Amino acid sequence: QVLLVESGGGLVQPGGSLRLSCAASGFAFSNYAMSWYRQNPEQERELVAYISRTGSRTHYVESVKGRFTISRDNEKRTLYLQMNNLKPEDTAVYICYVNFDVEQRWGQGTQDTVSS
Repeated sequence: QVLLVESGGGLVQPGGSLRLSCAASGFAFSNYAMSWYRQNPEQERELVAYISRTGSRTHYVESVKGRFTISRDNEKRTLYLQMNNLKPEDTAVYICYVNFDVEQRWGQGTQDTVSS
């Protein structure tokens, strides 16, 4: 059974940092690119960051470039998102995602709230 379990969300002040984790199981983690998406009530689900199988290639939405870093540990089967200099507009549910071509899987998400 494929499982993606996010953790690390919470409440943080503007300018603060959070590190999200996504523990993966039930599939060959190192064989697949991974992504972080986010969603809030005012917007459609948005791709935040992407990382290739080996971690050699990454991609970020323009609004988080220079502030967020996606990484992965294939030995630990874990995906990470380091978020620095957080802004109120970063408030959202952050969701881990994998595309198997024939199907897609999403985690349950972790809520990040940036507020003073």
